[in-house]
Amino acid sequence: MKGLMLMFMGIGHLYEAFGVTHSLKHFYTASSEVHNFPEFMVVGMVDDVQMVHYDSNSQKAVPKQDWMKQTDAEFWEKERENFFYSQQSFKAEVATLKQHFNQSGGVHILQYMYGCSRDDETEQTEGFGQLGYNGENFLEYDMKTLTWKSRKQQANFMQDEWNRDISRLGFWKIYFSQTCIDCLKKQVDNGKSTLMRTVPPSVSLLQKTPSSPVTCHATGFYPSGVMVSWQKDGQDHHEDVENGETLPNDDGTFQKSTHLTVTPKEWKNNKYQCVVQVTGIKEDFIKVLTESEIQTNWSDPAPNIVLIIGGVVALLLVVVVVVVVVGVVIWKKKSKKGFVPASTSDTDSDNSGKGLLKI
Repeated sequence: MKGLMLMFMGIGHLYEAFGVTHSLKHFYTASSEVHNFPEFMVVGMVDDVQMVHYDSNSQKAVPKQDWMKQTDAEFWEKERENFFYSQQSFKAEVATLKQHFNQSGGVHILQYMYGCSRDDETEQTEGFGQLGYNGENFLEYDMKTLTWKSRKQQANFMQDEWNRDISRLGFWKIYFSQTCIDCLKKQVDNGKSTLMRTVPPSVSLLQKTPSSPVTCHATGFYPSGVMVSWQKDGQDHHEDVENGETLPNDDGTFQKSTHLTVTPKEWKNNKYQCVVQVTGIKEDFIKVLTESEIQTNWSDPAPNIVLIIGGVVALLLVVVVVVVVVGVVIWKKKSKKGFVPASTSDTDSDNSGKGLLKI
């Protein structure tokens, strides 16, 4: 599945650039004929930490954090009912789109992502909404014009329909500028013991064979904002460097790797070092590339540590695909008004029991 959005973290110290930015995101995904994957899934996230989950297999709205579990059972039953209704609507929409594009059979995925972010220092806010179909971005919300814009010619008919709906545009204007921001602040406050914590990384230099790239692996850090980079003789080094994605660990922390292709002669004659910077932590974590720092077992028949970590990363990548493909570009309409996020006490506003979507 394509359509995963990669975010370039930018240049400079993360503590200065990203130390106080929070985000609230909701992902909806409907699929057809995807083996071992739910037909419908909802994931809600605060600062990239999953707070709620629903899928068509379990048909349960499950709080994923302690601060979400404090809400009473009646609320979660109402959420379940609303998610189940959205499940039916999204399933029907996949069928409608397949008919519109004259498609029959095969794998098809409808995705929707919406949310907002806020910088606590500058109080600058931003809203974002995207609809995607089969991994292609169809519609995107434009905060400047307060309208939906087509990203593909095939989606022009949707752009026109959505922008003709004045009530829809009015709803999104209020949602992105006020409702979502209020909810974000509430969730950050409720979950501050988790969301506002910082955990330093454990940094290792790994190599599979003497001719393999040297991997700088940072793990166990929180929050997810991180920069893992290489330096040569004190200067930033980007040549022959491949950066991996930030992946979640099962304990709520994160990991990230960056790979440097360099000959032993080159790194022995120059000072190479890996520098890890984590959002909210002023200290830089540095590993100098020396033979004693490299963890490997070239002559040991036992499983190589790199292979073990590689297997973990591969497994986690599957989890990320399940969670992120669970909606990184995404949504479509059922009737004239289509799906519209509604307010909830623990997800959007103080009006509980309405669910995330309504028609």
